Amino acid sequence: MSSASYERTLRPPPRAARVPLLERTAFAILERALAQLKGGTLEVRLPGGAVRSFGSGPPVSMEIHDSRFFRRVATRGKLGVGESYTAGEWDSDDLVALFELLLRNAEDAARRHRFVRGLLESRPRLNRRNGLLGAKRNIAYHYDLGNELFGLMLDETMTYSCAVFEQPDQSLADAQRLKYRRICDKLDLQPHDRVLEIGCGWGGFTRFAAEEYGCRVTGLTISAEQAALARNRTAGLDVRILEEDYRMHEGSYTKIASIEMLEAIGERQFPTYFEKIDSLLEPGGAACIQTILVPDERWDRYRKAPDWIERYVFPGCLIPSLGALSRALAGSELDVREVDEIGPHYAETLRRWRASFHERLDLVRELGHGTRFERTWDFYLAFCEAAFRTGALGNAQLTLAREDA
Repeated sequence: MSSASYERTLRPPPRAARVPLLERTAFAILERALAQLKGGTLEVRLPGGAVRSFGSGPPVSMEIHDSRFFRRVATRGKLGVGESYTAGEWDSDDLVALFELLLRNAEDAARRHRFVRGLLESRPRLNRRNGLLGAKRNIAYHYDLGNELFGLMLDETMTYSCAVFEQPDQSLADAQRLKYRRICDKLDLQPHDRVLEIGCGWGGFTRFAAEEYGCRVTGLTISAEQAALARNRTAGLDVRILEEDYRMHEGSYTKIASIEMLEAIGERQFPTYFEKIDSLLEPGGAACIQTILVPDERWDRYRKAPDWIERYVFPGCLIPSLGALSRALAGSELDVREVDEIGPHYAETLRRWRASFHERLDLVRELGHGTRFERTWDFYLAFCEAAFRTGALGNAQLTLAREDA
């Protein structure tokens, strides 16, 4: 997908009658919502040059260049905040710190100002259906941006999921290999195992399991770009990479792994996903699923509210909660044996991805990606880092086995 087609997805500034009144009203509502910030000071510079401060503690600044920011928030809610950043209408001296401050205060603000929450969540989530063709289009939208782009941001293992760090100075590649080893240990991989990875990406785990444990590994992806590179990276190993939807796959495996693929399939597919794993898994086998998680107490509101990342970065995605997955498992014979929370490691993983992205912006631009794309990805990576730092999002490795195993 070219950067031009990607950039066309940005909504234009909303048109509205009596714009000055709308903007003043939106600012008054946001000012009220920010009035009791805790844990930091938000300094907001308005388009006319005036500065307003909210809260107390370490400062973080936000400069609004264009009053259309308020119009977007008033008419598009949470989507408007991200759209306005992508359009260059506001900036911050520390985007991650800004999101951390807002996320740490989000629940208190939602309880105090239900009207403001209603405004920000006024549009329903799209909840696209993820049929076979739709799923392929959604994956292509993100992953077929080009292997070169992801290669600039990721480490040598080409791993696009949460790493696990033993020490602060550990390389990202070693932290990703440690994550792989933890999954292999949870599965008790042995050389005789036949392993399936659902959502194999660029072949990082398939390669690791085949090299380090001597397993026969099958990797599934529906991204043409990923499949081509994964085949090259696993050449000579007992690995096969199939460009195939997991719902269509047939076979029998002693172990199954799936690393941050579950978030891409949508809520309606959760039961289908586990039923398929159950049908592919041999008696006595085990599965390890790594997934991002939203806290159960926020699940119902999250699944209904509009989501900027789903609209502009990962079409069709929906991050599950642990409770939602437990309910989806009911249709299979699988049982959760272990939940290993690794979410705090994701903040550092994202920090390093974002740093690499910024360090190599010139090369990103040489690939044909413009300013709007850069700002979209900067917002996406910064927000996710803040979400994992504050616990607004978690990440867990779930070990599954049949109830009678």
